[in-house]
Amino acid sequence: MTDEDYMRRAIVLAESHIGLTAANPSVGCVIVRDGQIVGEGVTGQGGTPHGEEVALVVASEQARGATVYITLEPCAKRSAGGVPCSDRLIAAGVSRVVFACVDTSVFADGEGARKLKDSGIEIHQGLLLGAASQLYTAYVPAKPVESRR
Repeated sequence: MTDEDYMRRAIVLAESHIGLTAANPSVGCVIVRDGQIVGEGVTGQGGTPHGEEVALVVASEQARGATVYITLEPCAKRSAGGVPCSDRLIAAGVSRVVFACVDTSVFADGEGARKLKDSGIEIHQGLLLGAASQLYTAYVPAKPVESRR
């Protein structure tokens, strides 16, 4: 299978929860190690857990050294103060993260990708952007409080 095949699978996962994740976007995540899918996840109903969290639990130790395919940039901070997905991916020891869409919300906005890159994880952005961006046409990214006036 190719990078595109794994991202298509992540898109299918995200599509399955469109409209079920409250204000959060539905994010699909596929974790691949040695050519095998070792974990999959999608944002839970109501918006938590995030897709990356679910996939990392499924993959467990097999996430170390793996490639992760995500439909939307991993979060760099959480509104409820939990551990952000970018930190979870770093702690899991993944080696490569491929994501389709940048998340312009205050919880990511390039910072999720920067955290991963700064920790030595290889980043690829924009794979199947056209297909994945269709998932987020109704998603309204959270903005800083100052800009909400």
